[in-house]
This record gives sequence, C-alpha cells and structure tokens, in this order.
Amino acid sequence: MSSISPIDGRYKQNVSELEAYFSEQALMRYRVMVEVKYLLALVDCKPLHKTRSLSKKALTSLKNLYAEFSAKDFKQIKKIEEKTNHDVNAVVVFISEKLKRAGRNDLVPLVHLGLTSEDINNTAYSLMTKGAVENIIVPSIKGVLKELRALSRKTKSLSLLSLTHGQPATTTTLGKEVAIFISRVERELVLVKKTKLLAKLSGATGSYAAHKVAFPSFNWSAFSKRFIKKLGLTQSPVSTQVESGDSLAELLHSFVRINNIFSDFSVDMWLYISRGIFVQKNVVGEVGSSTMPHKINPIFFENAEGNLDIANNNFSFLASRITKSRLQRDLSGSTVFRNIGVGFAHSLLSYKNLARGVLRVSPNKAQMKKELDESWSILAEAIQTILRKSGDVSAYDKIKKLTRGKPLTKKSYLRLVDGLNIAEKDKKALLELTPHTYLGEINKILEEL
Repeated sequence: MSSISPIDGRYKQNVSELEAYFSEQALMRYRVMVEVKYLLALVDCKPLHKTRSLSKKALTSLKNLYAEFSAKDFKQIKKIEEKTNHDVNAVVVFISEKLKRAGRNDLVPLVHLGLTSEDINNTAYSLMTKGAVENIIVPSIKGVLKELRALSRKTKSLSLLSLTHGQPATTTTLGKEVAIFISRVERELVLVKKTKLLAKLSGATGSYAAHKVAFPSFNWSAFSKRFIKKLGLTQSPVSTQVESGDSLAELLHSFVRINNIFSDFSVDMWLYISRGIFVQKNVVGEVGSSTMPHKINPIFFENAEGNLDIANNNFSFLASRITKSRLQRDLSGSTVFRNIGVGFAHSLLSYKNLARGVLRVSPNKAQMKKELDESWSILAEAIQTILRKSGDVSAYDKIKKLTRGKPLTKKSYLRLVDGLNIAEKDKKALLELTPHTYLGEINKILEEL
C-alpha cells in the first residue's frame, strides 16, 4: 500500500464511512451544494431580479448536481482547477457550464453572486462536520455507551477493591466504576448537541458590500440569516472575510473531553486486565506475541488510547488555530481546515476498538474476592469514623498508629473492633462489616443514574 497515513491505509476500512464527509471529493460536493442552494434561494427571491421560473425538471437537475455528485464530477472540477488554480472558482465554473448546457444562461450571473470563496468554504466545512458528527461520530459513541451499560449492569453488584494512589482503598463495585465513564460521556454529548455551528455569507470582508451596491434596498443580512438557518446552521452575527471558527472550536473541545474520558477508561481497563480483574476472550487463531504463545494482549484498549491521543492533538491544534486569522483574512487557515477529518477518523477508530474490547472481557470474580479477602485494612476508615462520631478527638491518630503499615487480617480486625469503647449498635455494625460489604450508598447512586 502506498498511503502515507494509516487512516487511508491500514485503517481505511474502519473509517471509510467518513469519506462521505471529509474526503476531497466530499468537500467539493458540499461546495457544490452550498453554491446550488444559494442560487436556488436567489431564484426564489423575486425582489432581487427578474428571471423565468425553474421547471420541476430543471430544479431536479440542479439539485442532482450535489445529490448525485460523482467521481466523474469531481475529476471534472479538478481539471478546471488545473487551469484556474482556485478550487472554489472551479466549482463556480463547473456549475456555470452545467447551466449553459441546460440552456439557462440567464442563471449564470447569479452563481456565487456577491460571495467570496470563504463564504462557500466556511459553510461547507460546518455542514460537513455537522453531518459527520450527527450521522457517524455520535452514533459510534452511543455504540460504545451501549456496551458499557451492558457491562455496568452485569457487574453492578460485584464488590471491587479500590486503589487510590495504587494502594488499597474503600470498596467499590465494578459496575459503579464503569458507570462513571458512561455518566461523564453522556454529559458531554448533551453539550455536543447544544453546539450550534456558525456560518457566514457576507462577502469579501463581512459587510455585504458588493451585495448592497447591486441591490441597495434589499436586506441581505436577513436573507443570509434565513438561508443559513435553512441549512441547519446559525448565522455568524459579525465577521471578517472568514467566519471566526469559534463554534467549531467549541465542538472540537467537546470531543477533546469525550476522548480524554475514553482514554481514561482505556487506561483503567488496561490496568484491570493487568491486575486480573477482567479476563479476555481467547479467540482461536489470534496471536498475542510473536515469541510468547501464552499472551492475550489488551490491544483494543491500547489501540484506542493511542488513537485518542492522536485525535486530541489534532482537535486541540485545530481548535486553537482555526480561530485566528491575520487582519481580515490570510490563506494559512485553508490547508489547516483540510485536516479536520483526521481527528474524527482517529476518534472513530478508537470508538470502534473500545466497543470491540469491551465485548471481549469478562469479570474475574475469584480475583476480586481474593483481593478483598486480603484487604481488611481498608475498614480502618470505618473504625476511625465511628470513633469520631463517638466524640473521640484523637480517633484518626489512634487508628493510624494501630494500622498504618500494619495490614489487618480478619482476626486482628475483629479483635480491634471488639476492644473499642463505643456504643453496642456501632460495634455490632463494625463487627458485621467486611471488605466485601463496605459499599456505602453505591446501589442508590446507580439507581439514580
């Protein structure tokens, strides 16, 4: 394979659905779409001009320029671009030639009327991103969450030894720990849904100057606002030649946070597998090591972690860079915007690997029981808290002296509790407590999620 990027080589089949949104051909298609829809909006706006109406056949033909945009159409535009050395102008020429062949020379002057190439580009990129997020990325994230919910329900009652600073800590449940990641991602998805991508069609420096000269009595800002809203976007209230990119940056930052959450999950799963809390499915025919036949590596979580890091580097850079432009506009942002699909491709690859990884693990109840059976020391927290409740001002230091660095066994724990000067009710509660049952209100927490 001759591809330089693994996204277009090794991983192509895993992210191919994004080609409809972020490939160069897709960009051309979206440019054609914006130009044609803008043209149709002008045709429908009678105060602007006098031209004969479009027949149903002509209307369908125009819409098909983007609805049925083909590789042949793309190559035709690229051939025009070889002469013009300007990609958006090549789209304008492409549409104009189609109109001439259809006998609608009267519509040619309306193509790209009053617009600058950045009007088309910013709108196209917003539509591309919106489509990919809504149709591919968010459904893929929800697919991961579906598997996590199933895993959380399956393991919600399985007591697990927590580790804080890598040391034994208060008991949790495996399902509760998985549920944390679900809750965090769901919150971010709400913010993604709320993000309204902006667009502008206000001309060379954002002032509708050419528009106004040609049609001085027409309200171009209101027309633009209606048109952009119809596309599913929101009008940028004020701009230079470029749309500021702030809304797109907000969206990318949301995905940085989502990816950080999933990266955190990937690392935790790697650690749980290493610790023996989860065991992985042994798939016949697969190899874990070229020299160690016994190994089943957590490759899906490792792959996800690495690709999430790459995606976030891309998103973070883009979110910072696309919001900057020298004075009213410079061209450096053009090549930057072309990389917007890269972060989403690495993200999509990660989400798919996470879902596959979760499906291949099962909880190891024996290992969880073993760890808790050996961790009576974690109940020192409960003892000192009961002593505080009983009014003992030196409760913490007293229990610290007896337990810090001195592991408790079941026998030594019971002996310690039995010697406490506390109410019988509290003593009974501590004597009945075990590392397995030191769960607080976890069931209530999970019920409320």
